[in-house]
Amino acid sequence: MLNEQIQKLLNNLIGIEHVSTTLYLAMSAYMANQNYTGMASWLRLQSEEERTHMLKLIDYVTDRGGLVDLQQLPAQPKEYGTPLQTFQKVLEHERFVTNSYQQAYNYAAQNDQQTAVIIQEFLREQIDEEAQALTIVDRLKLAGDNPAALLVLDQELGQRTAAPAAGPAPAGG
Repeated sequence: MLNEQIQKLLNNLIGIEHVSTTLYLAMSAYMANQNYTGMASWLRLQSEEERTHMLKLIDYVTDRGGLVDLQQLPAQPKEYGTPLQTFQKVLEHERFVTNSYQQAYNYAAQNDQQTAVIIQEFLREQIDEEAQALTIVDRLKLAGDNPAALLVLDQELGQRTAAPAAGPAPAGG
């Protein structure tokens, strides 16, 4: 059974992942509107990944006998500026998420080892999340206002595929 503080902490992380899902979906729609279809696709997949994180946390809370408290989502902006400005917002958001998980881990490590292990998995993944966003920001800076470079980068980002669903490996082979 989860104690009240751990349950509150986990519900906060669920809320952050829920916001992340809608933020990246809104960014995806904006990039699609700007005809950056590859960036839109990358952001849509990122939204789906954040939803998967949210669902894993929800399952963990319910598996431990806790109550999930989904709060109302804030409205997301409709516009995000240039591709560089958009992905700078992605990087800033991922750093916020990492910081939130670090704070949660620090508390859980002292109060609930099982929860600390779960949070640590998310922290490991955040290393990659931030690195990807930083690489995209750096490459957009290199591209500058060069339309050809932006289109090449857009095409490259559009080649991202969904991460395989977590779960047991298929039997046989």
